[in-house]
Amino acid sequence: MGGFYTSLHAQQIAKGIVFEDKNQNNKFDKSEKRLANVQVSNGKQVVSTNEKGEYQISIDNETILFVVKPTNYKTPTNEFNQPQFFYIHKPNGSPKLEYTGSAPTGSIPKSVDFALIPTKENEKFSALIFGDPQAYTEEEIDYFSKGIIDDVKGIKGMEFGLSLGDLVGDDLNLHPSYIKTVSKVGLPWYNVMGNHDMNYDAKEDQYADETFEKNFGPNNYSYNIGKAHFIVLDDILYPDPRDGKGYWGGFRPDQLEFIKNDLKFVPKDHLIVLAFHIPLRDTRPEDRNKLFDLLKDYPNTVSMSAHTHFQEQIFYTNQDGWAQQKPHHEYNVGTTSGDWYSGPKDAKGVPASTMRDGTPKGYAFLHIDGNQYKFDYKVANSPKEKQIDLYHTKKVKEGKRNRAFLYANFFMGHESNKVEYRVNNGEWKEMNWDPTVDYNYMETIMKIDNAEITNIGNRPSAPEISKHIWSVRLPNKLKTGTYQIEVKATDLYGHTFTEKSSFEVIK
Repeated sequence: MGGFYTSLHAQQIAKGIVFEDKNQNNKFDKSEKRLANVQVSNGKQVVSTNEKGEYQISIDNETILFVVKPTNYKTPTNEFNQPQFFYIHKPNGSPKLEYTGSAPTGSIPKSVDFALIPTKENEKFSALIFGDPQAYTEEEIDYFSKGIIDDVKGIKGMEFGLSLGDLVGDDLNLHPSYIKTVSKVGLPWYNVMGNHDMNYDAKEDQYADETFEKNFGPNNYSYNIGKAHFIVLDDILYPDPRDGKGYWGGFRPDQLEFIKNDLKFVPKDHLIVLAFHIPLRDTRPEDRNKLFDLLKDYPNTVSMSAHTHFQEQIFYTNQDGWAQQKPHHEYNVGTTSGDWYSGPKDAKGVPASTMRDGTPKGYAFLHIDGNQYKFDYKVANSPKEKQIDLYHTKKVKEGKRNRAFLYANFFMGHESNKVEYRVNNGEWKEMNWDPTVDYNYMETIMKIDNAEITNIGNRPSAPEISKHIWSVRLPNKLKTGTYQIEVKATDLYGHTFTEKSSFEVIK
């Protein structure tokens, strides 16, 4: 390892051109246009091509060069729809680890060229977002395929797809199966590294991503679409710098330097979209503050994370180190594996895998219009209108002061949202935001533990307090009969969703 490490910092210069690949052969032909003012990075420095489309940048023996995709261009993709925007330079290969990394690449070519394909991009577009596929076995890859991929295969109107880390569950030999499975969606697919995608036997953080890099390319990179600039980051420090055990959320100095250099080329009125695995609130505070400082002059920003296996809208304010008056929104996205492939199985043999905050497994959509954004969440294999689950007593005694409550779990909800209910088309009344456990989820666990449900995947996890539940006491002055309940919830973007149920008043 000593020899490997000492050669790591041997500085060289890489040169190349960025060109418009009209015939899409991924090679520069003399008749093809060279592209000026396109950024190229070594993961720390970011340089811009000159009027001849040329760049040069320093490299060492552990460098991945990549082009920052500009607006109105796309990068080539391989047979698995993986964008090919990078070149791995590891002349010695990766260090010896349990899961293989890159083979020795040899000397740097005389010219490392990047092909871009001209296309017309709309400033209004959408992307498909996955949280934690996290399959631990080929059987769970099959659950992911049947439970999620079959629901989105061939989807139209999406610019790209993005998985927010934990692509697999520790067995990095499953990365190829994940890649093949996701390729069936039919979209160019980007990936974030998660803590379950790491080389755990690495002794230093810089080597914890060797297998990920072999399979996916850089784990810190950026690209542009319309007026949106995407920055994908590995926010896992491993081993944990506090005690050398486990991991911690955060950023190395070289990553923060990359963000700083990358943003120099981004207009202040563009939307900055950050994607990482661990929510910022769980990262090293000084790293989060440094990131926030780099973003302070950009009024339009949003972050996406996963990792938690529940769903939450998080807002960072001045108290959290955010410098702007308008809070920074992070959408902690629900996962495609749900609660780790647990719970009752459906007709296809796929576990329901409802998350422990009561959110059914599913996936998200990011909708961008210029420098503005919106999110939607889609419950897998359900109508898009399915956004609320209700729980309440089914029978209430007439004339009694009951203690029965109506609970509404609004999957995309935030404390600031308005959630209302009415009985038999009566007057709408507000419900109370009430962080608590999801009682439908609790009921399922009890049925499994009492052997009332036996055809399951893994046993569901213990419930978590859900930040998107509202409650109200059921009315107690109703005559005998059956009553319809309707709940209406309005999300952060003004979209309204409803859900109905009924209960009976008895003697």
